[in-house]
Amino acid sequence: MSDVHIRTAAPGDIAAIARIYADAVKHGTATFEVEAPDEAEMARRMRALVTSNYPYLVAERSGVIAGYAYAGPYHLRPAYRWTVEDSIYLDPPFHGQGIGRLLMRHLLADAEARGFRQMIALVGDSTNTASIALHAAAGFQMIGTLQSVGFKHGRWLDVVLMQRPLGSANSSPP
Repeated sequence: MSDVHIRTAAPGDIAAIARIYADAVKHGTATFEVEAPDEAEMARRMRALVTSNYPYLVAERSGVIAGYAYAGPYHLRPAYRWTVEDSIYLDPPFHGQGIGRLLMRHLLADAEARGFRQMIALVGDSTNTASIALHAAAGFQMIGTLQSVGFKHGRWLDVVLMQRPLGSANSSPP
C-alpha cells in the first residue's frame, strides 16, 4: 500500500477530519455522539490530545485524507495514565482497502513509543464486525460486551470491549 502515507495530523487536516467524523456520527454507530461537532470543536479536541502527548495520525492517499486515528485517555484518573483508548475513522469511499490496518499499525507503534502500556478499544455496536476484525487482527483480545448501553438511530447498541498490551505491558513499572 505504497500509495498511502501515514503522518502526524496537522491543523490543516481538521476540515477533512471533521467531515469524516460527521459522517460517522450521522450514519454510523461506531461513535455514540448524536450531533456532529463542528471544526472548531474538532480542532480543540485534537489540540488537547496532541499537547498531552497522545498520537494523532492521518492517512493520505493522493493528497486526500482517507482517514484518521488517535489514542486518548482511557479514563482521567491518574492511575490510568499508561492506558489509552483508540479511535479510527475512515472516509466511506476508502473502506475495505487496508487503510484502517495501516493506521492501526502506526497508531500502536506510536503509542508504544510514547510509553503507553495498554490500548483499549470500545467498539460501538456489536454488529460492527469490520472494527472488531480490525482490532482482532492487530492483536486485541476480546474482553467482553457491554449490552445495550447506548441508544442511537432508534435502537439499543452494545459496546465490545477489546484490549491489547503495548511494549512491556505490565511486566515492569512505567
